[in-house]
Amino acid sequence: MLIVTIAFVVLLLMGMPVAFAIGISGALFFVQHPELPFTIPVQVTVSQTQNFALLAVPLFILAGNFMNKSGITDRLLHLAAVMTGRLKGGLAQVSIALSALMGGVSGSAIADAAMQARMLGAPMMERGFTRGFTAGVLSFGALLTPIIPPGIGMILYGTIGNVSIGRLFAAGFVPALLLWIGLAIAVYVTASRRGYKPERTTRPTAREVGSALTGGIWAILFPIFLLFGLRAGIFTPSEIGSFAVLYAIVIGVIVYRKMKGRDFVDALSSSLADVGAVMFLIALSAIFSYGIVLERVPELVSGAILGVTESLWGATLLIALFVLMIGFFVDATVLIIMLTPIFLPVVRNLGGDPVHFGIVFIIAATIGNFTPPVGAAMYTVCSILKCSVTDYTRESILLFAAVSLVTVLLIFLPGVVLFVPNLIFG
Repeated sequence: MLIVTIAFVVLLLMGMPVAFAIGISGALFFVQHPELPFTIPVQVTVSQTQNFALLAVPLFILAGNFMNKSGITDRLLHLAAVMTGRLKGGLAQVSIALSALMGGVSGSAIADAAMQARMLGAPMMERGFTRGFTAGVLSFGALLTPIIPPGIGMILYGTIGNVSIGRLFAAGFVPALLLWIGLAIAVYVTASRRGYKPERTTRPTAREVGSALTGGIWAILFPIFLLFGLRAGIFTPSEIGSFAVLYAIVIGVIVYRKMKGRDFVDALSSSLADVGAVMFLIALSAIFSYGIVLERVPELVSGAILGVTESLWGATLLIALFVLMIGFFVDATVLIIMLTPIFLPVVRNLGGDPVHFGIVFIIAATIGNFTPPVGAAMYTVCSILKCSVTDYTRESILLFAAVSLVTVLLIFLPGVVLFVPNLIFG
């Protein structure tokens, strides 16, 4: 697997799309082993796309695009402003709150970061926020999005690792809240030092709060309905994606009456591109994964980690740090697909809970979307706001420190992560 790994890294550095880099480097494994039939790469690629559990991925992507076209974003922005407008940092605090509320809508950190950059980027800079700080807040705030159900990363991790997706969905709420608090504190510290003013100076009235909650209630209830459906046995994780699509259409067409024919077509078009990219990546990753299993890489990695520490906490911390560093160079979706079959057995052998590890793993992998040199969300926001990566990086150090600290705390506080899933599922 050494040559395969080197080939993968070289192809990435050459700028090759990740899916092709995975597929080509994985195919090299079969070139090294001519005794294996070369029909296997084709077979495993096709069989990967026929995994019924993965049906939830395109359905939740479609539901997210429908929800974004339903007009719910403006209502959530108003709710976020009412909730956090009086905090130091003004629109920066509002943007983080909006990311938390949008978590159950979009499910994509990159999509959320791009949307917020277009909505709040210019207003934030008009209020005196530096370009780099604006880009950093709008980018790192999107970390909350894939942690709140229905995050696509949770579906991939649960499917690959044979972990309850319902418990993963439930486990995301408290970590997302802690990440929100960490980012809010980081923004508060910077705002206090630079004199960034609150967005509003008066306390919202009960009528304003009620109106804001009414406007955003359908987005807030969305992840709750998902969990209820799973807990009650009404839906399987795959079937609940269909409910999510139907829910989004009903909200957009009947409740808010915002989604018209053109919006419907645009959502389908965007979903087609998103689903094609994700599923193509998943399909080709099967070639790479076949070599990992055949070469017994999980056992080798497990032995290496146990040679350093036999502590569950120590091993989880080492894995999280490794994933965080690799995430600087590789997309989170790729990391989840490639590393879950390697690291999850290690944690299980040490007696760790796969749901607790999954949340920590997904957060550590997702942070790379917001850091140089290849962070997709970072480049998206910087491109929209015309911000240099240097300014972005310098202004995001405190934000990066905040989310990293929360991630480390979650490693040592499994009860915090597992409280909600244990409460709901037992």
